[in-house]
Amino acid sequence: MKKALSILSTAVVLAFAGTAAQAQVSAADAAKLGKSLTPLGAEAAANAAGTIPAWTGGLTKPVAGHVAGGHYPDPYAADKPLFTIDASNADKYKAQLTPGQIAMLKKYPTWKMNVYPTQRSATFPKASLDETVANATRAKLVTGGAGVTGTSGGVPFPIPKDGLEAIWNTVMRYKGDTYAMNWSQAAVTRDGAYTPVRFEYEYDFSYGNLSKAEKDREPNKLLNFLQTVTAPARLAGQILLVHETVDQLKEPRTAWTYNPGQRRVRLAPNVAYDNPGTAADGLRTNDDFGMFNGATDRYNWKLVGKQELFVPYNSYKLSGSQVKMADVLRPGHINPDHARYELHRVWVVEATLKEGTSHVYKKRTFFIDEDSWMIMVSDKYDARGELWRVSEQHAINFYDVPMFYGTIEVHHDLQSGRYLAMGLRNDEPKVWEKTKRSSADFTPAGLRGIGTR
Repeated sequence: MKKALSILSTAVVLAFAGTAAQAQVSAADAAKLGKSLTPLGAEAAANAAGTIPAWTGGLTKPVAGHVAGGHYPDPYAADKPLFTIDASNADKYKAQLTPGQIAMLKKYPTWKMNVYPTQRSATFPKASLDETVANATRAKLVTGGAGVTGTSGGVPFPIPKDGLEAIWNTVMRYKGDTYAMNWSQAAVTRDGAYTPVRFEYEYDFSYGNLSKAEKDREPNKLLNFLQTVTAPARLAGQILLVHETVDQLKEPRTAWTYNPGQRRVRLAPNVAYDNPGTAADGLRTNDDFGMFNGATDRYNWKLVGKQELFVPYNSYKLSGSQVKMADVLRPGHINPDHARYELHRVWVVEATLKEGTSHVYKKRTFFIDEDSWMIMVSDKYDARGELWRVSEQHAINFYDVPMFYGTIEVHHDLQSGRYLAMGLRNDEPKVWEKTKRSSADFTPAGLRGIGTR
């Protein structure tokens, strides 16, 4: 991997901890945004081999046949695979694979990666891109690196200087305004059995919310969200409310749960770090959700550099309604016939556990798409330093927004042979819808009212 890494001299400082507030980038470097760099800080040009094209603005126009809120027709349906990577030829492509992907190919003879032409579809609303450009000379980490100041929207550090800035970019990238979506998750056994758990998620972003005036956004608030279990019957009615902050040193995450049996709202102090995720059979931690979320204080963060990597991308077929959830889930892994991989440049960020802290993952390596700041692949290691879990984020461009957004998120446990698939919308009639909830609905009192209706 080291030979495959290329360091951007203007963007990278290796290995320092990022625990103090950082100075912004120079005006000269910031001026590259929107020129040699995209507004989000990616290299605008094609790679030397021509296998990664130049970024030309991303996908910004809806595809014919798309209905607002519905499933997204594939704009690249005519593309054919260039080649397929499997256990027989993995060594040929190992420079463009993560250790976790290589381990998956070795463990599962039925797993493969169909590689398609690279389409740099990722983009976001112009207002968010403009805020990102402005952030280059104004956003700062707070002392200790537990949060960000100096910005109210956009990616805070389009030209990151360390791993902590890079991981905050993934947490704070634009993910929409206020909306709801339904999806299922499945904890799949070694022989392929599973019981779907269906959720309703409602999100209300404060940071970067383009539908709210800045004065109407809650101060120091990243987002509020409600997670309601709607099936199976034994779990239905459980609700989780989370308040996520920007400066977590000033105000940490808070969470509450509603139990339908007791009809009570309780403070939930353990919805963070390596506590188990909701109904996940122990296959993911709370901070695995979305590939990474929450506090950063238990790890040292190192920005290693960039790598050209085969990652899941433009996964319209896998995530759409033309295949069913039952078509996606297979023993050991999701059905690779429906997945799409492309060659993209990714930032490589290593997180190593700090002395005196605890987490089930001693080390995590994140592979972050340069065009969207989304974590596409994550390799996670246990206390012995052995590769334990491999996660992949399949994503599409919600081109009517536009917004590059995760769809099916898969967490593989190499040691147990099981995996957790999240974000399964295949059988849902709609992908998302706007909601009219107010900030008052995302409070403990509001949660009590929702739960007792």
